[in-house]
Amino acid sequence: MTPFFTATRPSRVVTHGDATFELPILYQRDDFFGLYFTADRKKVEAILPSKNLYPVPLPNGRVVVGVAAYNYINTSIGTYGEVPVAIPVVWGKRPTAFTGVLPALLESSYPGFGVLVHHLPVTKVSARDAGRGEWGYTKFVADMRFTVTPEYYECRMHEHERHILSMRVMKKGLPIRDNRPITTFSVLENKLIRTVIPAKGVKKVALRTKGAFLDLGDHPMARSMEALDLSPTPFMSFYYPERAAILPSGEVVEEGVQPFEGYAGETRDGVHEVSYIA
Repeated sequence: MTPFFTATRPSRVVTHGDATFELPILYQRDDFFGLYFTADRKKVEAILPSKNLYPVPLPNGRVVVGVAAYNYINTSIGTYGEVPVAIPVVWGKRPTAFTGVLPALLESSYPGFGVLVHHLPVTKVSARDAGRGEWGYTKFVADMRFTVTPEYYECRMHEHERHILSMRVMKKGLPIRDNRPITTFSVLENKLIRTVIPAKGVKKVALRTKGAFLDLGDHPMARSMEALDLSPTPFMSFYYPERAAILPSGEVVEEGVQPFEGYAGETRDGVHEVSYIA
């Protein structure tokens, strides 16, 4: 069996703002967990930067939005926290509810499937500059406090004293070997960027989400999430007991799309605290 990180070095060194780093970025170990919600289809479609991006529909006419958190423990660019808000989409072809549900639940290789990165706060200026400069990811700096217990993962996020969100995911679910890549869509200089991120790990998925929650604050990011009419409770949760990933450069798949820069925030390193409770 070929080791996962084989042929990732020698690498290419790039600089964006305060960030000088090697590509691809290697993620050897992290805490990764999240929740899936339903959202209003028309409200989601209204914010998409390209008419060729279609949100993944559910049989009830609503669409899917995911909220997750990464506590990066061991990477080639150091430790930091990150909280993506991602909209599962299909580029180039409108999916039906029948074909759309499975990719949304399992992040499959359905043609054109990926996630549009709506928000992507991080805890370091260098991570913000790297993400915005190389991929156009909607990054800003926030303060994140992670708690990991035998029962759950939790992330509480603020910008200074202003509450953005708090999220808890219970450690339960059906284990699935997940070696499929994650595909993201982002916008850089009015170009739609598709990035295919090889990944390898074990994912636990639960359709019963009792104990999980997402509380939104009064921050601009939280208000933009509320504007999508998220369901009061998640319909699915997930977490990875083990996971590795390789983040390469992306490719331009469409030009002349709408700007999608997100909230900018200020230039400062944020708080990244992690508590492991027995």
